[in-house]
Amino acid sequence: MSVREWLAAAMFAAFIFGILTGFPVAWVLGGVAVVFTAIAIIVEQDFGHFTGVDWNFASLVTDRIWDLMDNWVLVALPMFICMGLLLDRAGIASDLMRDVSRLFGRMRGGLAVTVALIGVVLAASTGIIGASVVLLALLGLPPMLEARYAPSFAAGTVCAVGTLGILIPPSIMLVLMADRLAISVGDLFLGAIIPGLLLASLYIAFLILYPAFRPEIAPAPEDAEIVDLALLLSVFRDIVPAAGLILAVLGSIFFGIATPTEASGVGAFGALCLAAWRGRLQLDVLRDVLRETTMTTGYLFGIFVGASAFALVLRGLGGDELIARGLLGLPFGPTGVVLSILFITFLLGFFLDWIEITFIVLPLVAPIVVGLGFDLVWFTVLFAVCLQTSFLTPPVGFALFYVKGVAPPEIDVRTLYVGILPFVGLQLLGLAIIFIWPDLVTWLPARAYSP
Repeated sequence: MSVREWLAAAMFAAFIFGILTGFPVAWVLGGVAVVFTAIAIIVEQDFGHFTGVDWNFASLVTDRIWDLMDNWVLVALPMFICMGLLLDRAGIASDLMRDVSRLFGRMRGGLAVTVALIGVVLAASTGIIGASVVLLALLGLPPMLEARYAPSFAAGTVCAVGTLGILIPPSIMLVLMADRLAISVGDLFLGAIIPGLLLASLYIAFLILYPAFRPEIAPAPEDAEIVDLALLLSVFRDIVPAAGLILAVLGSIFFGIATPTEASGVGAFGALCLAAWRGRLQLDVLRDVLRETTMTTGYLFGIFVGASAFALVLRGLGGDELIARGLLGLPFGPTGVVLSILFITFLLGFFLDWIEITFIVLPLVAPIVVGLGFDLVWFTVLFAVCLQTSFLTPPVGFALFYVKGVAPPEIDVRTLYVGILPFVGLQLLGLAIIFIWPDLVTWLPARAYSP
């Protein structure tokens, strides 16, 4: 390798080390870019090795930041975040949990299935993993433990189901991926619907079948309520508002009525109306929602700026060429290259958050995959499914930390690790199914835009 490429490899290693120290991600990305720009200048001026990176080159990051702030697609981020937080504060999830648990109360593992169904609704209405996981833990863990469910089974269910929001539209991660790869957000949303529902179906099938073979995991309730018309009407009344808002947001995108940015505004306004309709739109609630929306959006845009600087310097040092040459040199053929990328992504998920992998790794490997003749939307959805495991795999599985922070004392770290193992396996099974049958991703976008 040339000196430039050694610097690129060292830069990537420094980035991973900086993340593992616990330093803020945005500062790590920007700081590593500045440090290696200075190192590249010293290497070129004092040692005579061409690097192609100097302060004039690094100043191009200001143009990228301007383009970033001028990007209308990213306006959808604060709107979707605000929509999810408002729905959380409106109490829709707690009402659904109460009624749906009564609906499935007579079934072994019924409470776990209820948590899964509520998780799907939250995923399709928020896209905020932290909020979904914490809410599901607060609503679902106490009744499952009270019903003598195995703590590992209950905790694993909450952790896994809460991460569905990263994949099921409207997903904040898909919006960011579409921006990084300059592809249609609508295409990604359409392509992710079937894979997201497939993964949710795998979870629910496991939650039904596993207690059937191991009854002690989820004992059948002894005094379950009989399902009658009044209960069905109550569940229907609670589901309709959330379902209507989800259909309004996604339907307006899929049928070409609104862009994703415009639809996000519809979602935020609809969530505001729902909160007011339920009498939950107090001034303190609105203030908390706006404050948290601002903080989350600022956090994401700070990473945007740092990632722009990091990616520019890494490419200037030939990092993209080094990665392309390394992947294309593998003796596996095109399919093997894609599998290798997914395997590396899975391993990186043990140590890095999905945001760092999306901002740094995805833009580097996506052009290689396109050059090999694969559909970019299909690969991006595959990449998103693979990244979902990063929320569950230790030591940096954020869903584990979210649950541990609000769980009862009997849910320790070991219990969490045991509980998520089967769900990581189900995620990998879902990934394999989507890899083998690409039409699960490509069929819906093709149908939506066909004449």
